[in-house]
Amino acid sequence: MEPWNVLLASHVVAALFVLAIGPLQILRPRRDRIHRTMGYLWVAAMYYVCFSSFWIVSDGHFSWLHGLSAFTIVTVTLGLVSAVRGNIASHRGNMIGSYIGIAVAFIFAVTVPGRAIPKLVSEDPISVAFVCGLVVLTTVAIFVSLKRGDRMGGPSRTVVTPQASAARVPDSSEVRERLWKARIK
Repeated sequence: MEPWNVLLASHVVAALFVLAIGPLQILRPRRDRIHRTMGYLWVAAMYYVCFSSFWIVSDGHFSWLHGLSAFTIVTVTLGLVSAVRGNIASHRGNMIGSYIGIAVAFIFAVTVPGRAIPKLVSEDPISVAFVCGLVVLTTVAIFVSLKRGDRMGGPSRTVVTPQASAARVPDSSEVRERLWKARIK
């Protein structure tokens, strides 16, 4: 494996992005639009990290990390499907497990001598710090912009009381629901 190329660099940046978003998703108490949007970004980055790993090999051989990538593709997909279906316990378990898996892979990639990241840290620590800082800053910027969008009147889910529904125009989902109920009666 050559020391650094575009694939390896983008794989590392995506993995850092996944590691930065994970705690925001897991520890934040609200499960709202911000959680969903950040979650879709996390899932996309996670898929990229997993799929790109199959083109990053040492001496033409796969390692246990590639098995972890294949397993993580399955758990992230199960977590995504569980969220869509409303099975929050399964969603939470699969996503936290996937995050733990990438954290273990990260620890291995950073601590095992002879791998590309420890070499880069010893040869160019300023670039490593810059990239890590840039990833964290990007994650914070995305989160803050989503948060501001919520405060600035962005789309939100509100519960409408019967008294309030008479004072506003119903949206398409409410119209469909009313039509469906009318057909049942």
